[in-house]
Amino acid sequence: MGITSIVGGSRAVWTGDIHDADRLSPPGRVRQEDLMSQQQPRNLLHALVLERAWTYEEAAKEYRKIGRLIGKELDEARYRSADVSEPTWRRWTSGQQRRAPNPPAPLILQRMFGASVLDLFAPVQAAVTLYPALNESDIAMTARDAATHAGNAASAHLPDMTLDQIDDDVQTLAVDYETTNPVAAFRRAEALLLDVQDKLERTQRPRQQERLYLAAGQAGALLSVAAFDLGVLGPATQFARTAAMYGQTIEHGPLQAYAHGVLAYLAYWDGRPTAAMRNIHIAKSFGGVGATGHMRLSAIEARAYAHLGRPRDAERAVQQALDPGPDVRDELHDDVGGEFAFGPARAAMSHATTYLVLKDSQRAEQSALHALQLLDADPRADRPVQMQVTVDLARARLLRGELDGADEALEPVLATPVEWRTIGLVDRVTQLRGELARTQLEQAPAARTLAEQIEDFVARAAARPLPGSRLAIEG
Repeated sequence: MGITSIVGGSRAVWTGDIHDADRLSPPGRVRQEDLMSQQQPRNLLHALVLERAWTYEEAAKEYRKIGRLIGKELDEARYRSADVSEPTWRRWTSGQQRRAPNPPAPLILQRMFGASVLDLFAPVQAAVTLYPALNESDIAMTARDAATHAGNAASAHLPDMTLDQIDDDVQTLAVDYETTNPVAAFRRAEALLLDVQDKLERTQRPRQQERLYLAAGQAGALLSVAAFDLGVLGPATQFARTAAMYGQTIEHGPLQAYAHGVLAYLAYWDGRPTAAMRNIHIAKSFGGVGATGHMRLSAIEARAYAHLGRPRDAERAVQQALDPGPDVRDELHDDVGGEFAFGPARAAMSHATTYLVLKDSQRAEQSALHALQLLDADPRADRPVQMQVTVDLARARLLRGELDGADEALEPVLATPVEWRTIGLVDRVTQLRGELARTQLEQAPAARTLAEQIEDFVARAAARPLPGSRLAIEG
């Protein structure tokens, strides 16, 4: 149906006229100027509205519907509440609109009509119809083009063994992360992500693209963790968001949950525990996450509650981490594992720091000792994590005024090689130095010696503490 054929019948079709009331005709009659206005669209938007035979009410209803869908996708209130008034709609379809309207209108209009907003407001020649005449030659050419495109798509794929190797590379990096210094881990993850992105350009098969998007998201998540360990929070946050977007692309719940968990503790490190809680709630909304993933999220949640000064909620989250529910696995936290895993040792370590924030030295020490016991039994234990929980043990003892016990616990930490002094470890040691200065033990010879050792440790560290940073939510 061309645009010249939509004016028949008694339906009141929106033409975009500014003074419609002046153009009303007696029942059963169509004025010639109305016919001409509909035959000559004033811009592409007007032409598309005519093609759909929309009244203003129908157009506004569709506008609100698309706005709500975009608002849900982007989690932005301005789209969810978007509306368009009749005078505004008249102006847009009048041909007088020459520039793009203010957000959120451009994206909504683009979704409604499948064209950019600048194209929608561009003039349309009166002789052009929306459905030009077709002949057999045109149809045959379209069929040949479609067949050619399908053939190219079928030939654009990768050997399955290539994808299997990428999956192996991701898992190897995730497992090796615990025994690889952060600089080397970052370089490996960077090379892996670039390789995956290159291969995404070389396949058209949806199944292969899905596997590659998952690998890209996992590499992005590992880059985020490495950047965080190196003390660079801005890029770490960007990498985590990248991982979350890859997960959203393929609707992969565990990857999105993991990425938002990373965003949670990055927000926490930035001194924004409320933002951390918001990311945790988002992370918990995704399906397909197993018990390990839920344990990790609950541990991060407990730490955020502690810094919000809500001890009961923090304790409840700790208990949820200890009992995450049915023993369900997922392919990221359990099958890939490594840095994506969150076993009992990491959980105990996280709880130790939560109890330190709550000033509960007894339970902090119990959790720290339990974590160290589990880590000692693991030949591949994450060295920075092991040292971090050792610092927490020292802090728990210092909280009770046991300087000798704190000094003894800290001895192996201060011998940590420079390349393993991650931001989580350095910041914890710096926190202990600050607490040492606030105690009555500061003037003791042993306290002064320990303070000097800590200052030297920090000065030589590869990753220095960020101004105003707090304890890590998770190692």
